[in-house]
Amino acid sequence: MSPSLIITNDFPPRIGGIESFVSDVCALLDHHVVVYASGPPEAAATDDDRGYPVFRAGPLLLPTRAVATRAAELVRRHRITRVVFGAAAPLGLLAPALRAAGARRVVGLTHGHETWWARVPAARSLLHRIGEGCDHLTVISAFTERRIAAAVSPWARSRLLRLPPPVDTDTFRPGPARDPAAPARAVAVGRLVAQKGFDTLLRAWRRVVDRTPGAQRPELVLVGDGPDRPRLERLIARLGLGDGVRLTGAVPRTHVVTELQRADVFALPMRTRLAGLNPEGLGLAALEAAACGLPVVVGDSGGAPETIRPGRTGFVVDPHDHAALADRLAVLLADPAAGRAMGAAGRQFVLDRFGVEQARRTLLTALDL
Repeated sequence: MSPSLIITNDFPPRIGGIESFVSDVCALLDHHVVVYASGPPEAAATDDDRGYPVFRAGPLLLPTRAVATRAAELVRRHRITRVVFGAAAPLGLLAPALRAAGARRVVGLTHGHETWWARVPAARSLLHRIGEGCDHLTVISAFTERRIAAAVSPWARSRLLRLPPPVDTDTFRPGPARDPAAPARAVAVGRLVAQKGFDTLLRAWRRVVDRTPGAQRPELVLVGDGPDRPRLERLIARLGLGDGVRLTGAVPRTHVVTELQRADVFALPMRTRLAGLNPEGLGLAALEAAACGLPVVVGDSGGAPETIRPGRTGFVVDPHDHAALADRLAVLLADPAAGRAMGAAGRQFVLDRFGVEQARRTLLTALDL
């Protein structure tokens, strides 16, 4: 059987949720793939050991004639009949050219950014075209499904498939029992951008620290990097949190697992921005934290509430209310046994809804494999 062609702007060594998702798609297809990806010049040096061919094409792939020609050449050279767009918008506009080259099955993955495409008139018409060109569009949450369904034809709407990013529960799993004498620790994982609500978390953390009795101050670890880092560092200094907050910078997934396993609670009060155009699509980091056995606190944005069962595996908070977030964190950190019980329920929730095998079955169905 011929390999599947993955066309994407989101691919390692770049670090991010979509990049991880697309890499996971390659694994779900047993690495029987050919990848056509953008990337900086040094990215190609990371491709030698992937076990499948990766063709790089500059800093950004767009649905231009040149990109269509190169992709069609790969379809013909590798006798490809199945294509997956790592992000349906805008690369899904290439679908007709790839069908003309021999592709018989075309699937576009959607994430969170397509929700604003669905609400802006010019982009909405392009999303409608993408839906017509693909056999299936996948969606990551009920929230994104509602938004995208409103922008595509009834035919495309009937072929939407729920495919959230899979959580590798063998990798993301609870670690050794925490030392009861160690300081309480909260962790947040995400790109340091305004949408993720790190500023709200820091203001909440100031309240948590002030309310914690005893000599041992609780610790907060922010895992990730991004353009907001300088602003957040200034806020940490202004709030007097310098000795109790650690920023790790960008780290590989193995290091993310380690930080999650060392924590007592996960918190990320993600928010919706730009007058509703920039919500959270789902929240992979929250699911990975739950798989590690942590209670999870998330902001009420887009599909983020779908990552928990309120009151059983975690809580949803107003992402602008740092006092309410502080209350939730203080309660969870003060009662480790209750937090562990919520974490265990959260791991089972992820196993039931977001495991690798569920994702594999959906992807194979979409590709008619």
